[in-house]
Amino acid sequence: MEHRRLGRTGLRVSAIGLGTMTWGRDTDEIEAKDQLEIFLDAGGTLLDTAASYCEGASEEVIGRLLAGVVDRRDVVLTSKAGVRTWRTGERSTAADASRGTLLDTLDDSLKRLGTDHLDLWLVQVPDATTPPEETADALRTAVATGRTRYVGVSNYPAWASVHLAALLRELGGPGMAAAEVEHSLLSRGIERELLPAAAGIGFGIIGYAPLGRGVLTGKYRATTPPDSRAASPHLRSYVAPYLGERHHGVVEAVATAAAGLDRKPVEVALAWARDATGIASTIVGARTPGQLRGALAAEELVLPVQIRRALDEVTALDLGYPERF
Repeated sequence: MEHRRLGRTGLRVSAIGLGTMTWGRDTDEIEAKDQLEIFLDAGGTLLDTAASYCEGASEEVIGRLLAGVVDRRDVVLTSKAGVRTWRTGERSTAADASRGTLLDTLDDSLKRLGTDHLDLWLVQVPDATTPPEETADALRTAVATGRTRYVGVSNYPAWASVHLAALLRELGGPGMAAAEVEHSLLSRGIERELLPAAAGIGFGIIGYAPLGRGVLTGKYRATTPPDSRAASPHLRSYVAPYLGERHHGVVEAVATAAAGLDRKPVEVALAWARDATGIASTIVGARTPGQLRGALAAEELVLPVQIRRALDEVTALDLGYPERF
């Protein structure tokens, strides 16, 4: 598998990363172990998790695997913080990128993961209630104390990413290494402003959900499989936005391209996202080892220019003022 530099840093990541959002809940530890071994055997290194995934269970599973199955140095370990959870009758969450919450969450993550440092640590979502200067200083502190090698953001718009990158530069240290954002044939919004900003400033882009939250695999073309994410009480709302008629044409275009290449739709969708301009790595999440093997079959697939151009045209963004410049 190809490895690429993350922006202008010295950190190299595999072109496909392994997401662990379902580990510890929909994916049990045995299946997680099989997935990690399949991924590493394929040459993958980027392992992505978050303190909020399955309320910490994802990190706990990874920690046990790193302790007994996999060498810590074989993975580029990424986690995220900045989502606070509390219970008042029902489970509630909110963005919280305050210094205390970020650093406390980081310490909890390191404990669950059984390591003294992350390779990349990200603020998971924007927090409009915390001054960005405070968030930036927490990121600087995490690097200065050795708890992470690199820092960045996730799900931030372009202007907020650029602002935080500028604050980190003012504070000294390594600056902002990456932004992790959704990117697929069903979600190309980052191409308007975030990708050009990243290229200009020098931080890398890690895409996630390259399969359109599973919709681009074609599994929902006729019905909703009972073992799918769209049927899961935990993930139903995650998949639902892409199940409408508005996205039907894109799903059919991917299926048509796959049939013409004698490949599976999952391979075409993943190859498109992996090789999109400006993307350092794209993170694929699978519930089972079999699903992961099917996705990694795209490793050697390079889409013909005509196929890529056709898919680009079907999903082209409307660029107005001033993005068209």
